[in-house]
Amino acid sequence: LFKNELTPKSDEIIVQSPGHQYVSDGKNSAFYESMMQKAMNEGRRVLAPAGIGIVVFAHKSTAGWEAQLKSMIDAGWVITGSWPIDTERPGRVIAIDRAVLASSIHLVCRPRENPDGSLRTDDVGDWRDVLAELPKRIHEWMPRLAEEGVVGADAIFACLGPALEIYSRYSSVEKASGEKVELSEYLEEVWAAVSREALNMIFEGADASGFEEDARLTAMWLWTLRTTVNGGNGVDENGAPTKRLPGYSLEYDAARKIAQGLGAHLENLSHLVEIKGNTAMLLSAAARTRYLFGKDAAEASRKKQKKKAHRQLQFDFMESIKQIEGKSLSAGQAGGDWAGEFTGKAGSTVLDQLHQSMILFAAGRGEAMKRFLIEEGVGRNPLFWRLAQALSALYPAGTDEKRWVDGVLARKKGLGL
Repeated sequence: LFKNELTPKSDEIIVQSPGHQYVSDGKNSAFYESMMQKAMNEGRRVLAPAGIGIVVFAHKSTAGWEAQLKSMIDAGWVITGSWPIDTERPGRVIAIDRAVLASSIHLVCRPRENPDGSLRTDDVGDWRDVLAELPKRIHEWMPRLAEEGVVGADAIFACLGPALEIYSRYSSVEKASGEKVELSEYLEEVWAAVSREALNMIFEGADASGFEEDARLTAMWLWTLRTTVNGGNGVDENGAPTKRLPGYSLEYDAARKIAQGLGAHLENLSHLVEIKGNTAMLLSAAARTRYLFGKDAAEASRKKQKKKAHRQLQFDFMESIKQIEGKSLSAGQAGGDWAGEFTGKAGSTVLDQLHQSMILFAAGRGEAMKRFLIEEGVGRNPLFWRLAQALSALYPAGTDEKRWVDGVLARKKGLGL
């Protein structure tokens, strides 16, 4: 075993990156799943039928999780629980401005075997029964995780154990037509159930269905990132400030599944989510200024800022505000603290209206914000304040958005709302 100086690499179960998961041979995704299933088979073989196995795993992508879980279930394991245990140093370099897991998930599993050690292959589950039990299991589990301080991405993956017990205790799950339900299809239902339950926790006491899809997606997105400061004013491991980012990033596939679970469609939310390659970014309020305050301001600001990098959108929102103010003055309206009428229209959704209010607060346009909330009637909608309260708890500490939304909330009582 120890005749070589280095550990043998040929049988190491990994997916070489970047890009090797899609190649036709070598250590691609197929290699990983095949070899991992062999390893899981061997683990089950040496364990007594009544024994307990523990698999420690952590991966940011849903594809990575699907590969690992499929290997375990195909090898004859029943996953009965999952517990996140903090294993990662918060200030490590890789965690700066990225959505990384703070813990490793310890998957508790048992062999799906008969007392004599033979694999059970004749247990067929009904798809309707599995779907009926899933929401109840998630509803029982997520509040318990929240009480223990497990939130965000860690909570999502920690729910996999209880959810997968329903599926993996059967040798196969079939629909009424006899069609076999693959793990990937079941996991889509798991992400949806987790998303809905998380929303109910975020908007406790309010019907989350009353919010438009952009508000639901924003809240769930920020909740998913609760384990790390991603975007805004981050700090590195030495306490030095890092560069500001125009939004909050997630792996695209994870973002897609969260959106799907909420009934939202990323392709229809280009004004809120920017997709580049395998990354999806939820745009910050500042980066949305041009969309929120009208095309004219956007065009004027774009001409003045054309030499600046696109990634500095969060810093030039004041230019858009000045353009709107200038337009009001040129139309003969009174000057001062944006004393004219609100040039841009109130947003069509509660989230748009909240972001507009946050930007007015950030720009020091107190009178304009007062008219926007009172005369436009925006502040008389109880959903506006419920969303503001929820986002105040979700925006990472130290970010501009956190400071701005708290500023809007602080004006509520003074405005008689």
